Amino acid sequence: MSTATLDRTFSQARNEAAESSATVVKVLHVINGEHYAGAERVQDLLALRLHDLGFRVGFACLKQGVFARMRTSKRAPVHLIAMRNRFDLGPVWQLAGIVRSEGYQLIHAHTPRTALIAACVSLLTGVPMVSHVHSPVARDTTHRVRNWLNLVAERMAMIRASALVAVSESLGRSIGSGAARDHRVNVVHNGVPASAVPRRGAPPRFDWTIGTVALFRPRKGLEVLLHSLAKLRALGFSVRLRAVGCFETQEYEAQVKALAHRLGIEQHVDWVGFTEHVEAELSRMDLFVLPSLFGEGMPMVVLEAMAAGVPVVATRVEGIPEAIRNGVDGLIAEAGNPDDLARAVGSIIRGDVDYVAMRRNAQRRHAERFSDRAMAEGVARVYRRVLGS
Repeated sequence: MSTATLDRTFSQARNEAAESSATVVKVLHVINGEHYAGAERVQDLLALRLHDLGFRVGFACLKQGVFARMRTSKRAPVHLIAMRNRFDLGPVWQLAGIVRSEGYQLIHAHTPRTALIAACVSLLTGVPMVSHVHSPVARDTTHRVRNWLNLVAERMAMIRASALVAVSESLGRSIGSGAARDHRVNVVHNGVPASAVPRRGAPPRFDWTIGTVALFRPRKGLEVLLHSLAKLRALGFSVRLRAVGCFETQEYEAQVKALAHRLGIEQHVDWVGFTEHVEAELSRMDLFVLPSLFGEGMPMVVLEAMAAGVPVVATRVEGIPEAIRNGVDGLIAEAGNPDDLARAVGSIIRGDVDYVAMRRNAQRRHAERFSDRAMAEGVARVYRRVLGS
C-alpha cells in the first residue's frame, strides 16, 4: 500500500490526535535490527501508525542487519548502536546520551536483549520503559541455554518496565511467575494493513499451490510441511509448495533441501528466498500453511494471509488459535503431526469446507480485530497510561 493511501486512510486519526494533544511525544524503540521478519514488521508498522496518533518514533538497532534498509517508516530516525554480545553493556551509556539529547520521553523494547539494555537506560535517565513480548522466550528456540538466558534477561528487565505489551492472550497469561497475571500486562494483538489486492474467485479445480512464508528455522516446522506435501502427492493431489523466506543458517538450509530430495518432492518445491513483496507472493498462493512447532506469539504472516483472502491452515501453537477460528476463518492442525497437517490441507482441496466463505470470514475477522490501526491504537493507549501515571 502506498504512502499516499496510508495518509488518506489515517487522516481522521491525525485530526483526532491533533485535537487531543498539542504536543508530540517522542518514543525510542530499542530493537535488535538484524532481520526484517514478524517482530520487525510490527515495529515498522507501529512507527508509521503511531505518528498519526501523536507519537514520533525513533529506532535504536543493537545489531547490524537489514532493518534500517528494509523499513517503510522512513521518517523515523535510526540510531545504529553496536552491541558486541548479549553481555555487552556499552550501549547503555550511548543510548542514555541519545535519550537525553534527542528528548525521548518513553523507551519501548522488543526483545529480551533490548529490554535489558532499555531497563538500564531507563534507570539512568528516569525515562519510563515499555517492554513488548512477541513470543514465549522460554520456548523460542531449540537451544535450551539460549532460551534460559533470554528468560533471565526478560525477567530482570520486567522489574523496571512500567508496562508490558503481549501480542496474544496466551502470552499475557504466561508472563510472570505463573500465578495471577501481572497487572502491568496489556494484550495488544498484532495487526497488518488491509490487502490492496485481496484474493477473489473460486478455488482451483486441479493444480494447487500451497505456500508458506517465514524466516526458516527449526521451530517453523518446515520439515513437517515437506512430509505432508509428500503424503498429499502420494494420495494423488496435484500440489506444489512455494516456500518464501530465507534460512537462518546455511547448514539448516542444506538439511531441509536434502530432506526434500529424500522424499522425492524436490521438483515440486519452489524455494523463493527472501522478498520485500510478501503481498505479491500471497497472491500466487491458493492456500497458506504455517506448520510452526512452538514459539509463535501472533504470527504477522497469518494475519497478512487473512487480509489477502488466502485461506490458512496453521498449527495449534500459542496465539495462532486466537487469530484463526478452526473451521470458520481457517483450519487448525496439531503441531508436529504431518498426517494431521495433510488431512487439513486435503480437506480444503477436496472441497469438504467452503473455501470462499472461509476466505471472506478471515478478511472480515482481520478488519475487525487485527488491523494495523487497531494495533497502533492499543499501543498508544498503553503509552498514554504510562505517561499519565
